[in-house]
Amino acid sequence: MKRVQVDASRIEDWDTFHDVFAETFGFPEFYGRNMNAWIDCMTYLESPGDEMTSVTCDKEDFIIIELLNARGFKASCPEQYEALLECSAFVNWRNLEIGNNPHLMLSIED
Repeated sequence: MKRVQVDASRIEDWDTFHDVFAETFGFPEFYGRNMNAWIDCMTYLESPGDEMTSVTCDKEDFIIIELLNARGFKASCPEQYEALLECSAFVNWRNLEIGNNPHLMLSIED
């Protein structure tokens, strides 16, 4: 298990959402800065050789995203907050569909 803290107080809009996640997870320079690209990068957590994220885990392991200051994030950026929840669930579903284990867990800290 790996724990990755994301300070949601830094997120003010879509640009800062993608800035924070790209920085925190080490997305590649060609990261498309949209939720489809976010899903693609997060799907490769167990594939360090693909270099889609600098945060990786083993096939049987998982990563906990500790979303700090979540209450303020949800209030000020509800669209981004909902997208994070939905897209995290989609990453896990996608992994299950291709025969892998889900790798993302969210911990929401106020």
